[in-house]
Amino acid sequence: MTSTTSLFSPVEADLRLLTENLKQLVGARHPILFAAAEYLFGAKGKRMRPAIVLLLSRALAPDGEITPRHRRLAEITEMIHTASLVHDDVVDESELRRGVPTVHSRFGNRVAVLAGDFLFAQSSWYLANLDNLEVVKLLSEVIMNLAEGEIQQGLNRFDSSLGIEAYLEKSYYKTASLIANSSKAAGILSEVDEELAENFYQYGRQIGLAFQIVDDILDFTGSTDVLGKNAGSDLSSGNLTAPTLYALEEKPYLEVLIEREFAEEEDLAEAIALIKDSNGIPRARELAAFHAQDAVKHLEGLPPGECHQALVKLADYVLSRLY
Repeated sequence: MTSTTSLFSPVEADLRLLTENLKQLVGARHPILFAAAEYLFGAKGKRMRPAIVLLLSRALAPDGEITPRHRRLAEITEMIHTASLVHDDVVDESELRRGVPTVHSRFGNRVAVLAGDFLFAQSSWYLANLDNLEVVKLLSEVIMNLAEGEIQQGLNRFDSSLGIEAYLEKSYYKTASLIANSSKAAGILSEVDEELAENFYQYGRQIGLAFQIVDDILDFTGSTDVLGKNAGSDLSSGNLTAPTLYALEEKPYLEVLIEREFAEEEDLAEAIALIKDSNGIPRARELAAFHAQDAVKHLEGLPPGECHQALVKLADYVLSRLY
């Protein structure tokens, strides 16, 4: 399987610089926040979101060099993403993220919430300093979408009447919006025409949806070591994703288990077995493949080169995580 390291090789040096810059942007004035930031930005995440911004920026640069504003956009993108993870982990009471203890389990809820708030506030400050109103609007909408997605997820816990469209809308808010809007912002900073900027938005949207669907499949098929969290954790918390929603169409008893919120000792194990015995996972794979393939179509206006190729291969990488 292709690794993200080889996939993002055209911007590998840029990503290393980004990681160092992120630690410095938080600043050493707040020792606990700095420790939290160093812990967060030192974690071995995929850095997929800033990598997409950097790949688009390099592909569009006449001399192949990224401007400071594009670099800052990539940093803002990762800041927003990281802030949302910190808050999500507090809300979900997750003990692990990427196989390591979450910020709140290491520093406490108070520091985690403040660290998330601080990162959101700081990302907004750096965003304003880009001096591009259209980009400010795009990324501000992302922050609103992240909150909306978290609220929707909370309100729809254990709701077996949830449809695939509602699931995809929540997935857009929680995952795809940031990738879509930061991709479009990279185009706007490069002064591309409106049609190409919209294509970048659609690329990010479809890649983001595919990525989230794959993540949701892995919640059933991945090991705890690979996931960095307990398998089946989404289902146990009442977060119904594509494999479950498709399985509900075939397995009526699954609805009974969900509606009683897995109150009996064997309920969760039985629900997972029913999902695995259905077409839920294969159908979710097809849905992920549809969105990944659609993403690539929107790269046609991007200049050819290694950055273009990396963005095409990213669609294959997203799906390859299933095998």
